[in-house]
Amino acid sequence: MITPPIGTDLTERLGLRWPIVQAPIGSGTTPELAAAVTNAGGLGTVSITWLPLDRARRAIEEARSLADGPVGVNVVIDPDSKWLSTDEQLSVVEETGVEVVSLSFGEAAPHVGRLHDAGAVVTQTVGSAVEAREAVDAGVDVVVAQGWEAGGHVQSEVATMPLVPRVVDAVPDTPVVAAGGIADGRGIAAALALGASGTWLGTRFVAAEEAALDDEYKRRVVDASESETTYSELFDGGWPDQPHRVLRNRTVERWEAAGRPPPGERPGDGETIAELPNGRPVERYADVLPLPGMSEAVDELALYAGQSAGLTGSVRPAAEIVRTLAAETVDAVHGLSSLVG
Repeated sequence: MITPPIGTDLTERLGLRWPIVQAPIGSGTTPELAAAVTNAGGLGTVSITWLPLDRARRAIEEARSLADGPVGVNVVIDPDSKWLSTDEQLSVVEETGVEVVSLSFGEAAPHVGRLHDAGAVVTQTVGSAVEAREAVDAGVDVVVAQGWEAGGHVQSEVATMPLVPRVVDAVPDTPVVAAGGIADGRGIAAALALGASGTWLGTRFVAAEEAALDDEYKRRVVDASESETTYSELFDGGWPDQPHRVLRNRTVERWEAAGRPPPGERPGDGETIAELPNGRPVERYADVLPLPGMSEAVDELALYAGQSAGLTGSVRPAAEIVRTLAAETVDAVHGLSSLVG
């Protein structure tokens, strides 16, 4: 049976079949992942914040060459998160003709005009209704409302359920994408019921075959329960003072057992626990995902994941994940409609 499309302001604006956006998952994003999500009817996204400019350009061009529809590119604006300027990164975006650009962790206003001039739809991640109004006043086309349940770095202290309708009411003429705690079709249907025009899923796509992440990390996400994450600023090496959500592991437990001491006093501060593919050492508490080949260090590294981890089910191809999400969403919507009358 063919799952019918789901039409919203977002899907119409971007030419999608489903209101499903693959969130940027840092170093885990690949051109193959983004293209697979787009080709399955959602919106795939490539993260370039932590890439050298030549690699960022290649990743964007490869994703666009593999995709039959739009591909998004995410740029973190916060200067403390990277070694390259936002201006340099957006220059690559302009050169490659990206259709959708998502901005997060910073003020979008200085960048919206140049991105519109380049023909891009601009999205901005927010954590409150006030931030949503500011983004729209700055000219942002789509607002992503990210709730506290989200994995990775988190912009809000409000849960997704109360945040999304507040943002929808604050910017009624702008498509709102719900993020945080969504990993199956029931969550997507719930977000649509709250007034969202789309959904933003990161943790679910960490467990995609195309994600460039260690297999043990993916297994830990799939096996995790909803209560196995923790919210803190613990993994601050490379991006200080930014709250995030990770799976509990040995590094988290040792820090908690020591009374949650500040940087410089934490167990194993400065200790090398892994090595990147390029040979660069990785210290404990670094803002580094477990990349392929780092299985032995998985219990020491930042295992970014949201409270939806327990809903991921299994590691599967991204296209299959999108098709399953779409079918589940349609079933959930039909199930709700049967309750009326």
